[in-house]
Amino acid sequence: MADKTIKIGLVGFGTVGSGVAKILLEDCDYIKAKTGLKLELVKIVDVDTKKERPVKLPAGVLTNDLNSIVNDKDIQIAIELVGGTKIAKDIQLKMLAAGKDVITANKALLAEHGNELYTAAHKADKCIAFEASCAGGIPIISAIRTGLAANKIKAIYGIVNGTCNYILTNMTSKNESFRTALKQAQDKGYAEADPTLDISGGDSAHKLAILSSISFGCEIHPEDIFVEGIENIDIADIRYGHEMGYTLKLLAIGQKTAEGKISLRVHPSFIASENALARVDGPFNAISIFGHAVGHTMFYGRGAGMMPTASAIVADIIEVAMGNSKKLFKHLTLEPRNKDSIAKVDDLMSRFYIRLRVLDKPGTFAQITSILAKHEISLSGVLQHEEQNSNNVVPVIIITHQTQQKKISAALADFEKLEMVKNKPVCIRIVDIPQDGD
Repeated sequence: MADKTIKIGLVGFGTVGSGVAKILLEDCDYIKAKTGLKLELVKIVDVDTKKERPVKLPAGVLTNDLNSIVNDKDIQIAIELVGGTKIAKDIQLKMLAAGKDVITANKALLAEHGNELYTAAHKADKCIAFEASCAGGIPIISAIRTGLAANKIKAIYGIVNGTCNYILTNMTSKNESFRTALKQAQDKGYAEADPTLDISGGDSAHKLAILSSISFGCEIHPEDIFVEGIENIDIADIRYGHEMGYTLKLLAIGQKTAEGKISLRVHPSFIASENALARVDGPFNAISIFGHAVGHTMFYGRGAGMMPTASAIVADIIEVAMGNSKKLFKHLTLEPRNKDSIAKVDDLMSRFYIRLRVLDKPGTFAQITSILAKHEISLSGVLQHEEQNSNNVVPVIIITHQTQQKKISAALADFEKLEMVKNKPVCIRIVDIPQDGD
């Protein structure tokens, strides 16, 4: 059988776009031998056609004219890698209207406008493939939609932001402050000059919106997700948590509650140090998924970077070219958004870590326990260290049993009113991830 030729257009020639071009140009013979597909990158569009890139292009491939792809009927697949939402959305809609299948790594766009784009693709009888949008080179979208297709997904626990994981790893293993660890991440290229989207939890929320929508089969927007970042994490809490058997990670969590609602949240989480996710270090990502039939599965790898993300994009090209993506995409239908189906964070049941800095004098602990009792919060453990300072102030660490978030919030407000509490209380959720066999 003759090899099948697939002509490809790429919009966006930045870091990831350069990686895609590198694979398509340098590994085309290997891909053809493996798949029977001759992948031809015939056009790249970028606003900057002069910048040096780590890949040499044939003459005439690079241009700043978007219509060179839109109007070329021979180009079957268009890749959008410009980032952002407005311009990227317009580009994708133009490509679909022009009869091209679309591949993207644009997590923000899909999180905010995914259902609209999916609907446009269905109307055009085309598909959108987005493996690279959530976890770089980890094939998590494919796993959920094919390998785990027989499963009702019960829960997702993910470390999906390499910047935050690198920072927390350095704070844990090297005893670095948040600012020092962030600077290290920026120096190594793991963090942007403006790291706000990463450290605030926004990037993880975009990825969770996509993963949860395809896992639970309903339209989810970023505003449905409770988000808390790592920018206020103190090295002291990492040390105290470690003493009590916990490791701190920024987790993206999507789970079905006992009432059938969907709980969606991104926040710093203490998890048992023996849990597999606790051992995911540096810029790596990992996602644990629990299905009703398969039980626990875990996916691990590089969640960002030029070549890992390019790997996922080229995998999508192959799946689209073979017709697999289109068949699967026809069945990507999401139930309309229903706010009543999203669990409220105030109703979240969890264990909690609380740190108070209090005056070391008789009656202090009695006041603390009185407030906890008032809000029906049960103690699981307490840790207190002597602290050498002239103000006679000591840290008290409290671990609670399972209780509602709203009860903890009320107790924290009461703690702040106490004269003997000298700083704003610190509260971090303890996430009990199920183990195999649970």
